[in-house]
Amino acid sequence: MDKLSPERRSLNMSRIRAKNTSPELIVRRIVHSLGFRYRLHVPSLPGKPDLVFPRLKRIIDVRGCFWHQHSLGCPDSRIPRSRLDYWQPKLKRNCERDVKNARQLRRCGWSILVVWECETRDLAKLAIRLIRFLNQK
Repeated sequence: MDKLSPERRSLNMSRIRAKNTSPELIVRRIVHSLGFRYRLHVPSLPGKPDLVFPRLKRIIDVRGCFWHQHSLGCPDSRIPRSRLDYWQPKLKRNCERDVKNARQLRRCGWSILVVWECETRDLAKLAIRLIRFLNQK
């Protein structure tokens, strides 16, 4: 059973953004400070990836642990206990769409780095990971 009223739950859900999320802004800030320039949410690419580096043929996709079901013991990837008939198929579709988009991007020659929301908490570790990805030959 949900602890919130349907009205309050609806209000909470309406405030969740698909673009310019806090984790995405953290990644953008780090990448920009490293001197890399990028394009945002390119509509011509499958899934409108978050950060696109056309010259490098690289993409950084920032994913929310809940919405994309991060599975490596992440506490944020839990499945809600109420309305399972709604949530399970929805979250499963998100994951399937992620796999499909990544497959299409790789076929077109793009390299993809997925950054999970929980990984944005350790900025030093994240910066090293981003540098390695963007400087690959």
